[in-house]
Parts: sequence; C-alpha cells; structure tokens
Amino acid sequence: MTEPDCLFCKIVAGDIPADVVHETAATLAFRDLQPQAPVHVLVIPKQHQPTAGALVQTDPTVLAEVIAAARDVAVSEGVSDSGYRLVINTGADAHQSVFHVHVHVLGGRAMGWPPG
Repeated sequence: MTEPDCLFCKIVAGDIPADVVHETAATLAFRDLQPQAPVHVLVIPKQHQPTAGALVQTDPTVLAEVIAAARDVAVSEGVSDSGYRLVINTGADAHQSVFHVHVHVLGGRAMGWPPG
C-alpha cells in the first residue's frame, strides 16, 4: 500500500533519491537530510502506514522488522556498542512531520536526558 503524495512512499518507489544505508524486503533505511546527531538514519516500512499505532494494528510483524532493521543500522553505523537512541514521533504534537511511520536511529554522541 502506498500513498501518492507521501514523501517516503516516493523514496521507496525510487522517485526521490535518498542515501540508502540498509534495505530488506519490508524496510528501507536512509540518512536524514537534517541530522540531529553524527548518525541519524530513518528506518521505514515499505508499506505506507501513517503512525506506529496504525502499523501495529495492521501488521505488527512489520513493526518488529522495522526495529530489527534499526538495530542492523546501529551495528553497520558503528554505534551499537556505545549506544544509540530509537525515536518514533507519533502525531503532530510529537512533531511527526511525515505521516509515514518512521524510526529515527540516533547515535555517535552522548544523548542528553530528558530529550526534547
């Protein structure tokens, strides 16, 4: 399932270029254009779902694949041992700017707490 006006669906389709760092049959991971850390990669399901809640209701196994892909990205980017943060913004109040569920993989520096 895709949405014709969705930025991430266009990246999955190859209509918009992205710096892809990891891909599986169900997921795609690419570098964020406005990185907030030395490592900032977005991991998305190839199928369109607007939020994590919508995805887990539709196909929870795909959400598990997205998290597994995020772990693979952390390993390949060299931040799995030092630590990394996974962030899923859900909804406008959480600053979700693209309504295609995505996980931010952030690492390469110490992350402060609380975030935001």
